[in-house]
Amino acid sequence: MKTERVKALSIELRQRPYRLRMPFKFGVTVATHGFQTGVRARVRLSDGSEAFGYSAEALGAKWFDKDLSLTDADNHHQLRKSLELAAEAALAADAATPFDLFASTYQPHFQACAALGLNTLIASYGQSLVDRAILDAMLRGRGTSFFAGMRGNMAGLRADPLAPELSGFDFDRLFVEADRPAFIDVRHTVGLADPITDADLASGARIGDGLPETLEEVVSVYGNRYFKLKVGGDEAADLDRLARIASVLDRIDEPWFATLDGNEQYANADAIAAFYRKLGETPKLVRLASSILYVEQPINRKEALARPITELAKLIAVIIDESDGDLSSFREARELGYTGVSSKACKGIYKSILNHARCQVWNSDGGCRYFMSAEDLTCEPGISIQQDLSLVTLLGLTHVERNAHHFIDGFGGRPRREAEDFLRAHPDLYHADNGVIRLRIANGRFAIRSLDCPGFGASVEPDFEAAEPMPVSLWPVRETTR
Repeated sequence: MKTERVKALSIELRQRPYRLRMPFKFGVTVATHGFQTGVRARVRLSDGSEAFGYSAEALGAKWFDKDLSLTDADNHHQLRKSLELAAEAALAADAATPFDLFASTYQPHFQACAALGLNTLIASYGQSLVDRAILDAMLRGRGTSFFAGMRGNMAGLRADPLAPELSGFDFDRLFVEADRPAFIDVRHTVGLADPITDADLASGARIGDGLPETLEEVVSVYGNRYFKLKVGGDEAADLDRLARIASVLDRIDEPWFATLDGNEQYANADAIAAFYRKLGETPKLVRLASSILYVEQPINRKEALARPITELAKLIAVIIDESDGDLSSFREARELGYTGVSSKACKGIYKSILNHARCQVWNSDGGCRYFMSAEDLTCEPGISIQQDLSLVTLLGLTHVERNAHHFIDGFGGRPRREAEDFLRAHPDLYHADNGVIRLRIANGRFAIRSLDCPGFGASVEPDFEAAEPMPVSLWPVRETTR
């Protein structure tokens, strides 16, 4: 398949509000509402023809930057500024393959963000959205699916000094045998404030919209067999909550699996190792302990890559998530005992692909097994979830954390016409449920065969004009000083 060169001609930024149907507590915050950003890129292809491409992602407060002195509005302006800078860099670049556009603008973009006090996760967010929209435009313009395009390396993946340990790696063959799975297991997130059983719902607190509200109902209605369990750093409270969660999950006859998300709540590896040992010694948690696949980012990002995690790594595989700020992060984490890294489209599609190649190289010596996980940043129905699902299945991952369908009802107030278009194009992934178009989960899985369509996981054009133009970022001015 021919490698394609593209020239970015215009990049438009929009946003729309959404509200969660129930609060979601993670780390230092409780989310109740937010914004989703949308990007539309127009590119010129090698033959002179033009095409549009799209991307979408939540403007997430208190994840990219957890500084409590910043308001949610400050966090949103940080992400908007990263998007503005990434768009400017892409528009100024000469025609190149999508990967070379990413590689050539990576360091200048990160330097421009750093000069404004924006961390590497924030820098990654802006560039990733622009990269995805450009790749989508190329694939739509050529009538090629993401799977076919990546198998044929249309994006121009190659060894680059950004990842020196991959010098000599054959990127043309990286995805030659990539599968097109029909299903992927959904790993349900149990947030720190989520009700476990009906008894956890205060009188009159039930939403009553027909969707599951408790973990007990999620298991009954959706049939999940994979779960992501948040822990908060308070040993007694966490063990009690996990015991209540286990009392529900232990009713499942089939094998089930869990991951623990520490959300940076532990001071160091010894602290989380002590907690993990106590978990394994607790009679009520025997099955849960044996079902844990890995622990995700338990240590604050400021300390996570400062010293080895030897004691914890002896007990369980550990991945980085918030510490995965730039392209060197996984390499640095490996030297400290981490064996995994998360894939999140918001952190960069090419970062995920390069980390996937690293795993292949590092696993070839027969030593430790290095791996990737698929995590979520509220990927809503439509472009956002379909691009992320396409990426993680390309990487060969068989289960993925998903939470938007639980915390946001359907398409979250977007135009009915847009939701119906996605339903028609992807009847395996969506269904009409009591008059609302929602994601379809059966036996704990998404059916995703329809993602193998022209474009980056979707050929439907979202109703871009229905969202408002994104406000110009005011960063580095903080809300408290305005």
